[in-house]
Amino acid sequence: MNSPSLVRFAVLSAAAAILTIGLKTVAYLITGSVGLLSDAMESLVNLVGAVMAMSMLTIAARPPDDEHNYGHGKAEYFSSGVEGTLILIAALGIGVAAYERLMSPKPPEQVGMGLGVSVVASLINLAVARILLRVGRQQKSITLEANALHLMTDVWTSAGVILAVGAVSLTGWNILDPLIALLVAANIVWSGIRLVRSSVLGLMDTALSTEEQDSVRHVLEAYRQEGVQFAKLHTRQAGTHRFVSVNILVPRVWTVGSGHKMLERIEEDICKALPQATVFTHLEPLSDETLEQLESRSRGAQ
Repeated sequence: MNSPSLVRFAVLSAAAAILTIGLKTVAYLITGSVGLLSDAMESLVNLVGAVMAMSMLTIAARPPDDEHNYGHGKAEYFSSGVEGTLILIAALGIGVAAYERLMSPKPPEQVGMGLGVSVVASLINLAVARILLRVGRQQKSITLEANALHLMTDVWTSAGVILAVGAVSLTGWNILDPLIALLVAANIVWSGIRLVRSSVLGLMDTALSTEEQDSVRHVLEAYRQEGVQFAKLHTRQAGTHRFVSVNILVPRVWTVGSGHKMLERIEEDICKALPQATVFTHLEPLSDETLEQLESRSRGAQ
């Protein structure tokens, strides 16, 4: 699945955000609960994040050009970085509103109807988040995964808000409403920090995961039986794209043609193990010292 096809999932996220903003705003207007207001504000951030995701996934889908020889995959990290920053701003707004209500507590009104509307909005977010998280992890898209994690944060905070507002209605402890809003703000801050951190790591050319590097090594190890060695394995990730660089060492008696045929086979096998990977191989002759070590190991095995 390429980036253009991933855009439709960002559109799904935006549509869900618009719908839940409307529902949660209605819930706030019905009850006057600052906790439900904080929930609605987070959904507004979801919408901005989804629109940003659509833009960045569209850019990431562009093919390499003269100015961007390795493609535009890193555009996805801008999306997660911006979304993380927006989450932090939303948390600040929630904190201010909660503090004002903490200073002058006010009981929520028509709690049953308001919570019912909020539950419907949360179920919509839960369904969309599960879809985005599954596709994001399958396609290694940090944009969709970040969007999904944000929606899941929204689901959990919504659940907390619903329980708190219900508790306020049952106990009359009006102070619970702003307190739960402050907890929502703290949870949102943690989510925002994680997204910003992921974005920074991606922009700094972080290596592939241990599992993915092991997949590459498994491919390379299979070629040792043919007298081939490898060295200087380097990996990095840019959005959904993966880059692998490795030196392939072959016996000195091999012709250049034989060596390059071997490189083509290795590159093809690595691409099978890591879809959407770009593989760079460099052909080198095995040194006399390396050959002696290999021959010594072979004699020892006999």
